[in-house]
Amino acid sequence: MREELPTRAEIEKLPPDGGPRFNRLIFESSPYLLQHARNPVDWYPWGEDACARARSEDKPVFLSVGYATCHWCHVMERESFEDEETARVLNESFVAIKVDREERPDIDELYMTATQLMTGAGGWPMSVWLTPDGRPWYAGTYFPPEGAFGRPGFRDLLRALAETWRSRRAEVEAQANQLQEAIRSSARLRETAAVPLSAVLLSGAVEALSDHFDERFGGFGGAPKFPPHPALRLLLFEHRRTGEARALAMARKTMDAMAREGIHDQVGGGFHRYATDREWFVPHFEKMLYDNGQLARAYAELFALTADPEHARTARRICDWALREMTDPAGGFYCALDADSEGVEGRFYLWTRAEVTDVLGEEPGAVFARVFDIRDGGNFRDEASGDRAEASIPHLGLEGPEPELWSWIDEATAALRVRRAARVWPLRDDKVLAAWNGLMIGGLATAGRVLREPRYLEAAVRAAEFVLAQMRADGRLLRTWRAGEAKLPAYLDDHAFVAEGLLDLHDATGDARWLDAARALADAMLEHFGDEGGGFFFTAAEGEELLARLKRPFDGATPSGNGIAALVLVRLAAATGEARYREAARTTLETFSAAMRNAPTSTESLLLATGEYLALVGEPEAATAAVAPPEARVARGPLTVEAWASARAARPGGELQVAVRIGIAEGWYINSHAPVQDYLTPTELAVLDPPQVGLRELRYPDGATVTPRFSDEALSVYAGESWLLARLTVPDDAAEGATTIRLELAAQACDASACAAPERYLVELPLRIDAAATPEERHATVFARFAH
Repeated sequence: MREELPTRAEIEKLPPDGGPRFNRLIFESSPYLLQHARNPVDWYPWGEDACARARSEDKPVFLSVGYATCHWCHVMERESFEDEETARVLNESFVAIKVDREERPDIDELYMTATQLMTGAGGWPMSVWLTPDGRPWYAGTYFPPEGAFGRPGFRDLLRALAETWRSRRAEVEAQANQLQEAIRSSARLRETAAVPLSAVLLSGAVEALSDHFDERFGGFGGAPKFPPHPALRLLLFEHRRTGEARALAMARKTMDAMAREGIHDQVGGGFHRYATDREWFVPHFEKMLYDNGQLARAYAELFALTADPEHARTARRICDWALREMTDPAGGFYCALDADSEGVEGRFYLWTRAEVTDVLGEEPGAVFARVFDIRDGGNFRDEASGDRAEASIPHLGLEGPEPELWSWIDEATAALRVRRAARVWPLRDDKVLAAWNGLMIGGLATAGRVLREPRYLEAAVRAAEFVLAQMRADGRLLRTWRAGEAKLPAYLDDHAFVAEGLLDLHDATGDARWLDAARALADAMLEHFGDEGGGFFFTAAEGEELLARLKRPFDGATPSGNGIAALVLVRLAAATGEARYREAARTTLETFSAAMRNAPTSTESLLLATGEYLALVGEPEAATAAVAPPEARVARGPLTVEAWASARAARPGGELQVAVRIGIAEGWYINSHAPVQDYLTPTELAVLDPPQVGLRELRYPDGATVTPRFSDEALSVYAGESWLLARLTVPDDAAEGATTIRLELAAQACDASACAAPERYLVELPLRIDAAATPEERHATVFARFAH
């Protein structure tokens, strides 16, 4: 149990360094920084004071980044930052800075990029060692106090890095310079030609999601599983747009599984951060506002499509949880609930059969235990230690309960919630972030409109009024508020997410003030964050200058700021008729169009905005003949090899086709499949794998006849682009399951003066062999070229 912090009046009397009982973090408002205010580490908040000291004393900076409800942040604090000897080593050799990643996502993303470049992974707590001017030279995440888990002990690492700084300074400087350039390079978008904005991008994204879909448990990929917010929103949009049954089926399977399993708090409502397993059963127990704001919208939108009462119930439970446990009296929404209570992850959320029976009675308790799998001996093992907790995570299983039980379940869980409220609560991070409130406002407004629930609309209105009244200064939006104080300039995400929430509120209520407020935020976004080259930077032009100014297209736990910004602009163009919003949306989407084509499962928010944009302006005339993005692509030298499959799944005994396009740079050619001279390397396509697939036919185009400058003999060649077709068969006895088609193209490229060495290009396409697979005819435009 943490000691109570002093009152504000008592804090104002402390010396600038916090005095003997505290460090400088005692003057901060962030709950995360205040958690460390009693550490013996001489912490600084991010700012010029720390940097000035590092420069004057020529000390490296130790930067520690985390957040208040981070389990492993708590562990590292207990093990290292509260340890006197570790603090002594840290204070002697480094200037220590603590950052709340939720208050300063710009710092977090910048140095997370460095951490990932150095280690290939990331996470929190993030530990980065910097030069006094802020260049990173060593990084990692959690370090144990003693060497373990393949990681060095933190205290030993501190001593080793301090010695490196003293005795191998030139190496440190070289590493820092190299990393600084790598970060700046990663911040620059690659110069890639824009891709036409058409519905082909959206259908390609649905196909890509389908290729990674978990048919048994829903979701995409294996463990751990995070709620796939942008993917769900895109899939529901695509079903509304096209009637695509597969899109709705993937969203519904995923959301049904999530709602019935342990990632959903079956007693209190709301969703935990992620599941540690493929089945959505064992959660990482922290609860984040941003997850639940997005899921409130998703379940309300799903209910609007299915009219399934279970979907409405789940949406209501999210909203009721937010109103009950996460609302500040002033109207804003808090950030998160911790995973830990009494120092143990998940303890607040687990139940024994004896507790359930004590609350509900013998017979009802037995029914509840059966329905929710509350076992003798428990069903939960701790993720880190593997220890059984002798208690259970309530969950319903993939099939769910009998429909007639829902009313009784709601009564039983209400009674259990009363009992649970008497337990020691997890820490609540009670700061209010503008961006996350925007997501919750949008979720509540959507749920209130779809479910016709005035309480949710009233809560969304109160939160919107709070943000606009309490989280602005001199007309500009601020990032964070806590205990009556708002501070820090807002980022792109804050402007975009709040603006979208206000537009959702306008749609739900018809009140013009929300449209006007959304326009004001969008105008500020265009003025302060817009890039002349298209899209938006994360930080404002007048913001603090860091090593790089980032502009990211990719979704993460929250949507891409650029994706939601584009969506806001499209919606404003539709609502106001102003062409400037439409044009700003178009340039943003065109800027990131290649990213949408190449990484559709990471850019769903941009794809959603593209869909709304096309609904506003109409499909381009050439869209009907457009070729979908390839499913496999490899580029090397003057050749680009791309491939499309006619089916994602095939039955034993079935067939499918693969089209291969060879793109050949201007001024180059390759030998055809049938060169005139025997000694020349022919262009050949081979099927390497899997053994379950056989080759029925390979179709090559005829070559063109040319006479190169370096030879008197005519040659048979391919130039520009050439298309090959492979017809494949699946044997009757092929084993079912996921596999990969591996094709290898052998070709030799030449220009007007010489030939390069022969090369081999490997392309891989996913395939699922499934006796229940239905015949597919994907990429009709691609395969139409082989019809004659």
